[in-house]
Amino acid sequence: MAAKSKSAKYYASNPKARAKKAKYDKKYHSTPSRRKYRSGLNKANRKAGTYGNGDGKDMSHTKRGTLVRESASKNRARNGANRKSTKK
Repeated sequence: MAAKSKSAKYYASNPKARAKKAKYDKKYHSTPSRRKYRSGLNKANRKAGTYGNGDGKDMSHTKRGTLVRESASKNRARNGANRKSTKK
């Protein structure tokens, strides 16, 4: 199991802050723009045949704005805590 990030440790030890963040996240991710964004990625995932089949792949945005298949861990880790970028 990977070590927790600073923010994960903070939210684990501050229930009020975690509740506040969860409330904000719920509101943000239910906006029309986020729902449209998510549905577009899901549609691309289905078209590529990676949706729900457990292969660990995601559709990822390139710097040119196109979508490509990529492992979910690489896609979701980009611009994370260590700020290492993987160029496509």
